[in-house]
Amino acid sequence: MKKSDESQDQPASELISQKIAALGDWRGETLGIMRKLIKEADPEVVEEWKWMGTPVWSHDGIICTGESYKNVVKLTFAKGASLKDPAHLFNASLDGNVRRAIDIHEGEEVDESAFKALIGQAAAFNISGKSKPAKKAKS
Repeated sequence: MKKSDESQDQPASELISQKIAALGDWRGETLGIMRKLIKEADPEVVEEWKWMGTPVWSHDGIICTGESYKNVVKLTFAKGASLKDPAHLFNASLDGNVRRAIDIHEGEEVDESAFKALIGQAAAFNISGKSKPAKKAKS
């Protein structure tokens, strides 16, 4: 028997709130804090629900995803390799050419102002990429 997908009828923000509540431990609390900081850093951010239950924050493209695992909350920045990270928040997926991630373990805190700056920078990067005209192929 196939389970009906009720999530298709719910706004992403509600689904994200439900996921945070369902975690019911430090991971939910951490994801909730990071969500609040993302919204403060970019009031125009759009919340999405993708890939069978992954919270996604976008502004003219994906800024980051928020995943929870047994021992870590992972915030993966879609274009993190292109961002400046003077506070060295990125601590995972450092070898890739495009993405970068912040892994937060139980009891760890993230520098809120540095994180907000990173979110703002990611949104600005997405916006600037949208405003550039597509390159034309040379004839």
